[in-house]
Amino acid sequence: MSLRNIAIIAHVDHGKTTLVDQLFRQSGTFRDNQRVEERAMDSNDLEKERGITILAKPTSVEWNGTRINIVDTPGHADFGGEVERILSMVDGVILLVDSSEGAMPQTKFVTGKALALGLRPIVVVNKIDRPDERIQEVLDEVFDLFVTLDATDEQLDFPVLYASGRNGYANEDPSLRSGTLEPLFQKIVDHVPPPALDVDAPFSFLVTLLDRDNFLGRILTGRVNSGTLKVNQPIHAIDADGNVLETGRASKILSFRGLDRVPVEEAKAGDIISLAGLTVATVANTIADPSVTTAIQAQPIDPPTLSMRFAVNDSPMAGREGSKVTSRMIRDRLMREAESNVAIKVTESADKDSFEVAGRGELQLGVLIETMRREGFELGISRPRVLFGEDENGNRTEPYETVVIDVDDEFSSTVVDKMNQRKAEMTDMRPSGGGKTRITFSAPSRGLIGYHGEFLSDTRGTGIMNRLFEKYGPHKGNIEGRKNGVLISNGAGEAVAYALGPLEERGVLMVGVGEALYEGMIIGQNAKPEDLEVNPMKSKALTNFRASGKDDSIRLTPPWKMTLEQAIAYIDDDEMVEVTPKNIRLRKRYLDPNERKRMSRAKAAA
Repeated sequence: MSLRNIAIIAHVDHGKTTLVDQLFRQSGTFRDNQRVEERAMDSNDLEKERGITILAKPTSVEWNGTRINIVDTPGHADFGGEVERILSMVDGVILLVDSSEGAMPQTKFVTGKALALGLRPIVVVNKIDRPDERIQEVLDEVFDLFVTLDATDEQLDFPVLYASGRNGYANEDPSLRSGTLEPLFQKIVDHVPPPALDVDAPFSFLVTLLDRDNFLGRILTGRVNSGTLKVNQPIHAIDADGNVLETGRASKILSFRGLDRVPVEEAKAGDIISLAGLTVATVANTIADPSVTTAIQAQPIDPPTLSMRFAVNDSPMAGREGSKVTSRMIRDRLMREAESNVAIKVTESADKDSFEVAGRGELQLGVLIETMRREGFELGISRPRVLFGEDENGNRTEPYETVVIDVDDEFSSTVVDKMNQRKAEMTDMRPSGGGKTRITFSAPSRGLIGYHGEFLSDTRGTGIMNRLFEKYGPHKGNIEGRKNGVLISNGAGEAVAYALGPLEERGVLMVGVGEALYEGMIIGQNAKPEDLEVNPMKSKALTNFRASGKDDSIRLTPPWKMTLEQAIAYIDDDEMVEVTPKNIRLRKRYLDPNERKRMSRAKAAA
């Protein structure tokens, strides 16, 4: 059976996972009467809830005697560590672009990686049934993108198909609105070369993904680079320098068939497989026949640009909801994550009670925190901070991002003003049709922390912002942070309506009646710039007299409840987010008011 290995790359929400669903259905991978969830490849709970792909996942379909291994890649740049490794397993890519939105920043990120590896893309313009489609302009944008990414003449001569993944058709004629995905299957077989690898050489295999199975232990996934592997064959793992890490046997070889991993007796060069039997080998290691001493070159991974402090939860409510609260448990879990996710770096602090976790962006670290929370962990999370660098002259540098904003024309001046305050430079501004404007900025990552919520408020929820790591550039100096102070509880107890009523006049409340509070916990946003300590537990004094009008029921506005990402972006340097399986609370780092004053004086003196 002939073989093709491809990756599907696209921006978030341009329809990759939906298209893969249709490829399954039309290749006969699913029975006609088989009940399959929508977006079957997004198997993780968080992926289903957020509608994004977080983990790269291989799968395969059979079509007319050809096995097509397909890798569904994440579209978000925060999960780019997955994408960079995955592309080394494939011989071609399908670049999916939305017929209205066109080539977006994350498209640029993944496509740049694919073109640099010499892969020849097939361009699929998806969602051509949209009423606001602009197919020709989108194709011109893709061509311009390839030129700016230094594509070769061969890569610029790309085939194009026009498709609707949801409706299950693709055609070479943009005017057709019916049919099947047969033209896409045919284009993959004709355009993507079969793996050109040596089947007779000794076995070698580069690990690109790592996960765990309760029965099989560590499962290493990648493409067989050369030779043949049989079950129980002796193998060893070597690092990038050729040092042997461990020796063992291939106790289980698993191949991908649709959504399932199926045991097979042997695998040949070009096959994408999962392998069990080793206990130490990890991502970017080479697994090979004991006669092989040279490692396969792994793709370099872009460095992390953002870090957060993960600390043991030391609030008065610690340990009430979570089952995993000790620093040892947190350390083991973070080290396990860093092992399988090469874009994350974990460093232990001197006091052993906190860990510095560096990653690609707020979304990536937010997903890790949410996953740990659901596993029963309790954590204290600090404000994100960017990782600075130095240029060759010893000057301080910081990460910059390309920010592409699509916004209604009436809000464009507000957005430009806010981005200027955050030291961003506008590089492009053009009308994008339908009363919308597309504005591109080059902005320091530091200025974007916490801006997304404000951006949605400024644009009445209609604006779309996309960010992509651009470069390390000169340090931009001081950037103004949050303008409002916070309301801080001055004691412990339950919030009382009688006390919360008057506090509403001071700002926006984040807690409701009956919620358990503690000293130093943030209960709302102050309307003024300074922090204010308040008593949200104050109850009505009981007397023998009835005061007219005082007994009317108090009507409170529903409290402002933040999501995890909003809370992390909102807090200041002297604040933390307390994350437990059931609650997200905001608090001051130092709960005691005297200690807070002492620390602020010390900071001012420094």
